[in-house]
Amino acid sequence: MKTTNKPKINPLSRVPRQQRLIMAIRGGAGVGKSHFVSSMAEAGLGKLCIFDTERKARLLRGVGQTFDALEIEQTDELPEFIEWAINGEGREQNYGCFGLDSWAAYFSAKHSEMLEAVRDRTGDPLAQPSAEELAADQMILQNVLRKLCIESGKCVVIADQIPARGKESKEDNEIGRVLPMTASGLEYFVDVMIEVSLQERDGEITRVFQVVKSNSPAFEVGFEMTGNTGFKDFLEHMKGEQALELAFEQPKKSDVPEFIEDKTPVSIAPQTMTIEDLIKKAEANGFKQADIVTGARIYHNQPNIYHLTAEQIADLDERMTARVAKTNNAQTADVRQIKRVKSA
Repeated sequence: MKTTNKPKINPLSRVPRQQRLIMAIRGGAGVGKSHFVSSMAEAGLGKLCIFDTERKARLLRGVGQTFDALEIEQTDELPEFIEWAINGEGREQNYGCFGLDSWAAYFSAKHSEMLEAVRDRTGDPLAQPSAEELAADQMILQNVLRKLCIESGKCVVIADQIPARGKESKEDNEIGRVLPMTASGLEYFVDVMIEVSLQERDGEITRVFQVVKSNSPAFEVGFEMTGNTGFKDFLEHMKGEQALELAFEQPKKSDVPEFIEDKTPVSIAPQTMTIEDLIKKAEANGFKQADIVTGARIYHNQPNIYHLTAEQIADLDERMTARVAKTNNAQTADVRQIKRVKSA
């Protein structure tokens, strides 16, 4: 089996060298989430690719011209499309940022499939999945978020629809609205979660973008932007706050190599003895070429010494070396015996 040595990654090469922002934007239907996702095309990040699970990107201005939108016709296509764009042939498109519109459409479809499977298995039309089944389902679905938000290494915006809520589903405290934990786990993969809504401000209806969850020091929970706000506005605010001294445009130069150099000493193969070398060695030790011919015929059934293989030559060399050593030992023993006789 053919094996290949995988280069060893230098961990110091993975120190962050470029800033990026991963956002989730949540809100009810019709508040402008898709428009916000498409605004990434105007943020100077490179070509935008939107994974459209709702098949509504066709309604956005600039689709197919200033950005790409890929319609997800079957739910199971989403992981394949993301893999294509990040690690597959889609890398040739040089996408600079990604959007997912929407996570709710994908999550609800996959969750419904799991729920239907549970009810088919149990025969109970009202059966609900167990806690273990929900946890397993969540782990599988979160692989999509992990690949898009982490493996891509790009800025990402994920739209997530939430239903209209009554007073029983809202909760307020001194820092603003509390974000309830959701079954989808989207909040674990983003830097900032924004909730967008239409509110009356100064007698006019305006869009309000409020931070409801944040891992970035540039965005405190409760921070708001209003009006015709796009992704670029959040980037500019982040740059102004100087949350990290890293540029969005180009990675900071690094002198650290990506891979650790293999310092394993190179083994040098021993030089193969030729028949000419064997003849010279034999003559130097008092043998003749005829002795080699005789040995080749006896031990290897080969009358022509120039047709001997490298292994056969090595064998004859080993036998000759042993013969020389035996002769030398015998001569040494004879000399010692003579010295003993003389001394006696």
